Amino acid sequence: MAGKFELYKDKAGEFRFRLKAGNGEIILVGEGYKRKASALNGIESIRKNSVIDQRYERKATSSGKPMFNLKASNGQTIGTSEAYSSDSARDNGIESVKRNAPEASLDDQIA
Repeated sequence: MAGKFELYKDKAGEFRFRLKAGNGEIILVGEGYKRKASALNGIESIRKNSVIDQRYERKATSSGKPMFNLKASNGQTIGTSEAYSSDSARDNGIESVKRNAPEASLDDQIA
């Protein structure tokens, strides 16, 4: 099963999206947007930038767990991963985004 972007509205009324792998695991989340069109632009930016290894910022959480951000060409963060148990698990997460994001379907959950 291929990956998919889920587009939804959070409790604060902001438009958000998350990228799920084929197994249903969330592998990347976007920030909150005021407008649906902006969130859709964020998804397109992730599709475009996800295949470029240099766009991934490999780092650690404040508690020292590995994680990553995906950045646009202008350096702005467009997606953030979960915290991982090891560097190799984080690197597998990055590879999953590279595989899933470019062709991921869109599940628009906003009525």
